[in-house]
Amino acid sequence: MTTIAQKPSAQAVPPVGAAEKKKVRLSRSLILPALIFALVLTQIPFLVTIYFSMLNWNQLYPNEVGFNWFANYVTVFTGPDFLSSLGATVLITGSSVVLSLLFGLGFAILLDRKFPGQAIARTLLITPFLIMPAAAALIWKWSMLDANVGMINFALTSLGFPAVAWNTDLPAVTIIMLLTWQFTPFMMLILLAGLQSQSKDVLEAASVDGSGAIRTFQWITLPHMRQYIEIATLLGSIMLLQVFDPIAIMTKGTGGTKTLSYLLYERAFIGLDVGQAAAFGVVTVFITILVATIALRTLFKVFMNGGDR
Repeated sequence: MTTIAQKPSAQAVPPVGAAEKKKVRLSRSLILPALIFALVLTQIPFLVTIYFSMLNWNQLYPNEVGFNWFANYVTVFTGPDFLSSLGATVLITGSSVVLSLLFGLGFAILLDRKFPGQAIARTLLITPFLIMPAAAALIWKWSMLDANVGMINFALTSLGFPAVAWNTDLPAVTIIMLLTWQFTPFMMLILLAGLQSQSKDVLEAASVDGSGAIRTFQWITLPHMRQYIEIATLLGSIMLLQVFDPIAIMTKGTGGTKTLSYLLYERAFIGLDVGQAAAFGVVTVFITILVATIALRTLFKVFMNGGDR
C-alpha cells in the first residue's frame, strides 16, 4: 500500500500567544467607540435618506404622504434637470481643479526658493483657503465682480474696456474664478510639501551634469511630484463636488451653474419635495462613491502600493 506524502507548507504560521491576542483585543476595543460613532453619525442618516427617497412626500401636501417606491428615482433620471446639473458639476469641478492645480504648482515653485519675506508671502497666499465660503462669495460678488463698484470692472474701465456684468452674463466663469482663487492655496500646500521632499543631492547632481532648470523640472521634479499631484487632485475634487455657498449666493443656479448640490437644495427647500430631494441625494452619493472608487483604483495607486508604480 503506497502512501502519498504530503508536502510541508512553504511557511509555517507561528502560533499566536495569549499576550498577542490580548494586545489585538485591546487595540480593537480602543477603536470600537470611534467606529460605532462614525457608523451612527453617517450610516443611519443615509439609511433614513434612502427611506425618505421612497416616499411621495411633498410638504405642500402633508396629508398625502405614502410610499411610491422607486418613482422618485425614475423622476431623477428622466427629468430635465439631472443631466444638465451633472454636466455643470463636471464642468465647474473639473475646471476649478485644473486651474487651482496649475496656479498652486506655480506658487509652490516660487515659495520653494529662499527670498526675503518668504514667511509673510506664504501666509498671505494661504489666506483665501481660510476664509468661509459664504464670506468669500459675498466678497467676490460685490467687491470684485459687481458691474458698478467691482474692482475688476474698475480696472477694465480704467484701461478703456467696457464693464462686464460677471454674475449675470458669465455666471459659470465667476464660480470657477472664485473656486480657483479659494482652492489654489490648498493645492499649493500639498505641492510645496512634495517639492521640499526632493533629494537635494539628486538636484545638485543634475546641476553638475549640466541639466538646465527646465530639463531638471521635466525629468526629475515632475515625476517625483506625480503622487502629490494625484493626491491634491483627488482631495480637491471631493471637496469641490460639495460646493454650495458660492452658487447659492452669486448665481442662484442660473447660467449653467446648477450643480447637483444646488439642485438637491432647490428640490428640498424651494420645491419642498422631500422625497425627490432625498432621491437626488442618494444618487449624488453613489455617483461620488463611484468616481472616487474609479479614481483610487486606476489613477491613485499611491494609496494602495505606497507610491510604487
